Amino acid sequence: MKILVIGSGGREHALAWKLAQSPLVQRVFVATGNGGTALASPELENVPITDFAELADFCVAQQIELTVVGPDAALAEGVVNLFQSRGLLVFGPTKEAAQLEWSKDFSKAFMKRHRIPTAAYETFTDAAAAHAYVEQQGVPIVIKADGLAAGKGVVVAATLDEAHAAIDSMLLDNKFGASGSRIVIEEFMAGEEASFFVISDGYEFLTLATAQDHKRLNDGDTGPNTGGMGAYTPAPLVTPDIHAKVIQQIVRPTLKGMAAEGRPFCGFLYVGLMIDENGQPRVVEFNSRMGDPETQPIMMRLKSDLVPVLFNAAQGKLKEETELEWDHRFALTVILASQGYPESPRKGDVITGLPLQASDDVVVFHAGTQLKDGELLTNGGRVLCVTALGTSLKQAQQRAYEAVAHIRFDGMQYRRDIGNKGVKRHDS
Repeated sequence: MKILVIGSGGREHALAWKLAQSPLVQRVFVATGNGGTALASPELENVPITDFAELADFCVAQQIELTVVGPDAALAEGVVNLFQSRGLLVFGPTKEAAQLEWSKDFSKAFMKRHRIPTAAYETFTDAAAAHAYVEQQGVPIVIKADGLAAGKGVVVAATLDEAHAAIDSMLLDNKFGASGSRIVIEEFMAGEEASFFVISDGYEFLTLATAQDHKRLNDGDTGPNTGGMGAYTPAPLVTPDIHAKVIQQIVRPTLKGMAAEGRPFCGFLYVGLMIDENGQPRVVEFNSRMGDPETQPIMMRLKSDLVPVLFNAAQGKLKEETELEWDHRFALTVILASQGYPESPRKGDVITGLPLQASDDVVVFHAGTQLKDGELLTNGGRVLCVTALGTSLKQAQQRAYEAVAHIRFDGMQYRRDIGNKGVKRHDS
C-alpha cells in the first residue's frame, strides 16, 4: 500500500521512517518533507505540495490508501474534514475534535464540564481585566495564548512584572496574532511534567509509551519555552499507579466526553501531565497529534507494525487490535537547534558530520533541514533530532551525545542535560 504523511518536521520524519518499515507498505510520501526524508530510503519520497485540495488530488491520482497528519496547524485548518469529504481514509482528528488543542479556552471549559483534573483558570480578551486578575491571584502564575503558537505561547511568570508583560505582549502587542487575541490565565501547578499518548479511533484506544519532554531552551530548565529540546521514553516518573490514574481520570473521560459532544476524537491524543508530589496527575494541555520531539524516541522503541494499527483506527476498528509491543530499552533524543532559536532562527547554514547511515542504536531524524545543490542546510529552528537506544537511560543518553559530538553547523545550540532527571530517578 501507499501512505501519505503530512508534515515536514522531526515528528513526521520519525513517523514516515516507522511506517516505511512495514511489509505492507510499498511507498511513503511526505508532504512536504525535509532534507532527511529526501535522503532516506527509496521507500520515502517528498511531495512539494502544501495546498490540501491538491494533496487530496494527489492521493486520488496515486491511489494512496492512508494519510497520516502530523502537525497541529493542518488539523486546525480542517485537512481531515477535507480528506473525509473526498472519501479518503485519513488518520487524525477533525477540525472540531482538534479544538482540544487549537483553543485553550475550549479545552479548559471541556475539562471543567467533564470533571477532568486540571488547573483552575479564567479566560480574558481585555488586558485591564487580565491585569487585575493577576494582581488578585499573585504569582507564580501561567499565561497562555488561546490558539496555536508553535509551543511558544506559554509564559510561566515568577513575578508580577513578568505576568503583566506577558499579558501586554499577547493582548496589546499581538505577539502571536489571532492566537493571542484571547488568553487563558491558570494557577501554577507544582510537580514534574510527563507526556502521555494514546491512539484512538474515537471510542476505543491503545496507549503508547510514556515520555518526558524538555521545553526550556537551556540547561537546568532555564531560558524561553520552545517546541521541545529533547525527550526520553519511557518516563520512570509514570509509575503503574499513575498510569492507571491517567487512564481512568483523564483519557477515558476525555474520549467519552468528546464523543458525547458530537466530535469523536480519532487520532493521536497527547496528554501533557503535571504530576504532584502525591502522585496525582493533572492536565497541563491536550495536543491533537503526537508530540515533537517525543515521537522520535517512541518510534525507536515501537516494535509493532504501526500501519495496521493506524489503518484500523482510521476506520473505527481499533478494538480489533492487541497491545503494542515495545523494545525493552530506553530511547532518548537531543535536539540540535539553529542560531537564534526560538525567537529568530537562522537558516542556510551547512550541516556536516552526520553518520552516513543509521545504526540499530542511533538514528538522526531531520526537522528543519533542506537539500540544496547537494548540500544539507539548516532550514528552521529545530534542525536535527539525534536519537539513541540503550539498555539503561544513562546508556541511551551517552550514545545520543556521542553522536551529537560529531555534528556541526554554525550557531548550533543544544541542551547538555537531556535525561538527567530521568537518570537520577531511574538509578536511585
